[in-house]
Amino acid sequence: MYIYPDNLKASPMLFLWRLKDLAVIGIGALISLAALSQIGFSIPLVITLAYAFLAIRFEDTSILDFIKYAVKYFFVEQQEFRWKM
Repeated sequence: MYIYPDNLKASPMLFLWRLKDLAVIGIGALISLAALSQIGFSIPLVITLAYAFLAIRFEDTSILDFIKYAVKYFFVEQQEFRWKM
C-alpha cells in the first residue's frame, strides 16, 4: 500500500517507513544475508533489523529521529541559561 501525503511536501511512505528507509533496509538486508550465508556473520543482520525498528514512523516522527534530537540537544549544541531577576 503506497501512501502519498496530502500536502505533497512530506516524504512518501510505504507501510510504516519512508521510501528512503525502505531502500536502506533492503540494501542492508541483501548485504546481511550475503554475509550470513557466506561467512556465518550475523551482526549485519542484527544492525539492519535494529535500523528497521528504529525507522518506523508514527505521526511523522520515528524513534531514530527522537534519538538524533536528544543527542543533538544534550551533547552537541551548547545550552545557555540566563537568570534574570
